[in-house]
Amino acid sequence: MILVTGAAGKTGLAILRALSKCETAVRAFVRNERQSESVLAAGASQWVAGDLRDPAALEAALSGVQKVYHICPNMHPDEVVIGRLMLEAARQAGVEHFVYHSVLHPQTEKMPHHWNKLRVEELVLESGLPFTILQPTAYVQNLLAYRQQVCSQGVYAVPYSGDAALSLVDLLDVAAAAVKVLQEDGHIGATYELVGTMPLTGKQIAAMLSRLLGRPVRFERLSAAEWRLQAERQGLRGYALDALLKMFAYYDRYGLVGNPMVLGALLERKPTSLEAFLRREFVATIERQGEEL
Repeated sequence: MILVTGAAGKTGLAILRALSKCETAVRAFVRNERQSESVLAAGASQWVAGDLRDPAALEAALSGVQKVYHICPNMHPDEVVIGRLMLEAARQAGVEHFVYHSVLHPQTEKMPHHWNKLRVEELVLESGLPFTILQPTAYVQNLLAYRQQVCSQGVYAVPYSGDAALSLVDLLDVAAAAVKVLQEDGHIGATYELVGTMPLTGKQIAAMLSRLLGRPVRFERLSAAEWRLQAERQGLRGYALDALLKMFAYYDRYGLVGNPMVLGALLERKPTSLEAFLRREFVATIERQGEEL
């Protein structure tokens, strides 16, 4: 039995879908019963609901579990506390393999959510559990938030410089890597950077969109104040809002640079390119919409 925490988020659902192709029982840990339908549809064998900060809930969730894929809810201010409780519960349950979903370059203190993952990585190393740590970079799926604006207005607008270079990764490739780590021998003690592309700037992404869509797409930089106002209108507050603003400031100055060699070796194929993703999620969507008109 494999337990996947944070199972109702976009990462958790991708992991569940990938694992559903294997003959493995998977239990999904969700926040509440309302999320059960989505995880069952994604392929979970069963689900449990609870608070990741509740030791009793963790004990129940881990009953009969041999492997854990631990995803902390995105931008959670208590990630270190949750990691500590999760690891202790896993030790008590005799878990045979603990996989921690971390982030590329967790040692960057200027990004609080990265720094918290580094502290959890330290706890993982000290836990005594057989472990693997996966460090994905930013998902190409994040670009989907801009798809409507790109397609309707020809604008790709983000809250950092158009010259800031970021390496990206397809979440489907991350899920495939997770399955390999969980299903194959030989990954205990490994830490893998999961990067799909060489660094790309916002201006390069806009140029690629222009070429693939056959229409002009221009890059625009949102100010931090503009982005904050939009985020607050959507209900974002507190730690998550502050952490994202600090992340954008970091991107603006340093980018987020990685290399796809490790992921390619793990998958035994080239990771999905940005162009392949854009063809799949932007070009194909527009073509489908055209057919429906």
